[in-house]
Amino acid sequence: MSAMKTEDAANGKSTANGGGVVYEEGGVTVLSPTDLSEMLAAGTKEVHEKAENTEFVKDFLKGRIRKELFKLGHVALYFTYSAMEEEIERNKEHPQFAPLYFPHELHRRDALARDLEFFYGEDWEDQISISPATQRYVDRIHQIGHEQPALLVAHAYTRYMGDLSGGQVLRKVAQRAMKLPPTGEGLNFYEFDGIHSAKAFKQLYRSRMNELELDTHTKEKIVEEAILAFQFNVEIFGELEEVGKTLQDDVLDAAPAHGEMQGDISQCPYYAAKMAASGGSSYICQMAMTVLKNPSGQVLLAAWIAALAGLAAWYLM
Repeated sequence: MSAMKTEDAANGKSTANGGGVVYEEGGVTVLSPTDLSEMLAAGTKEVHEKAENTEFVKDFLKGRIRKELFKLGHVALYFTYSAMEEEIERNKEHPQFAPLYFPHELHRRDALARDLEFFYGEDWEDQISISPATQRYVDRIHQIGHEQPALLVAHAYTRYMGDLSGGQVLRKVAQRAMKLPPTGEGLNFYEFDGIHSAKAFKQLYRSRMNELELDTHTKEKIVEEAILAFQFNVEIFGELEEVGKTLQDDVLDAAPAHGEMQGDISQCPYYAAKMAASGGSSYICQMAMTVLKNPSGQVLLAAWIAALAGLAAWYLM
C-alpha cells in the first residue's frame, strides 16, 4: 500500500500519510487518524496479502483457471452474498448501516444467480450445495445481522469494495482463460450496471463509512470483523484448492506460467510488473524493450500490468 495518497474529496482535499488522513478545507488542515476507511485499510492489509497469496488466487491471476473450480467459487459467492444481502435488507434502516445501503448499485445475488444458471442450467439450484467453509461464513453473517448490525459494515466493505477494484481485472482474465462469450454470460457478477464510475463510487462509499456515528470501540470491532471476513475467504480458497487436487487438469492458460519459459523468470511479464512496483526502473526499461518487440509480448505485458494495477487499486481504495 502506498504510504501517501491524495484524492479530491467532496468538501476539499484529503491526503493520507501513514496512519492518518489530512483534510484541507479553506486553508485549515484537520488530521483525522481514526477514519474508519483508513483503519480498515491498515488493519486488513496483512490478511488481505495472505488471501492474495493463496494458490487459488495466484493461479487465477495467471489465467490458470479450472472451470469447475470457477463454478464452485461462484456457488460460494452466491451463498455468501445471499446471506449478506438478506441481513443488509433486514438492517437497511439501522443508523449504523443505513448510509451504506446501495442495493441497486451493489447487490450481487441476482447477478450470481444468472451466472449459475449459465454454468449449470435451469435446474442450477438443485445442483449446488454449500461447502463447510462457506457455511461458517454464512452463519457468522447471520449472527451479526441479528446481534451486532454495525459489524455488517466490515463484510460489505470486504466484498463490495474488492469487487469494484481487482474484480474488474479478474473478469477479463476469466473471460479469456475460459473462452466465455464476449457478451458477458457467466460473468454478470463482475458487472455493476448501476455504477458509472467505480472510482467515484468508492470515494462516496468511504466517505459514508467515515460519517457513520461510531465510537472508537465499535470501529475497532469492525476492523476485527473485516479481518475475520478475509479469513473466511482464505478458508474457502483452501477448500477450492483441495477440490482442485481431485480434478482432471482442464486448465486454460491466458498467459504462460513461469515453468513454461524454460525456467527464465525474467521472461514473465508479471515479474516485470512486480519489478516496476518495487522501483527497478532500469530493469523495467530493458524488459519493456525486449518484450515489446513482438505483438504477443505486448499483449502479455499489458495483461499482467493490468492485473497488478487492479490489485494496487484495491489497496488504494
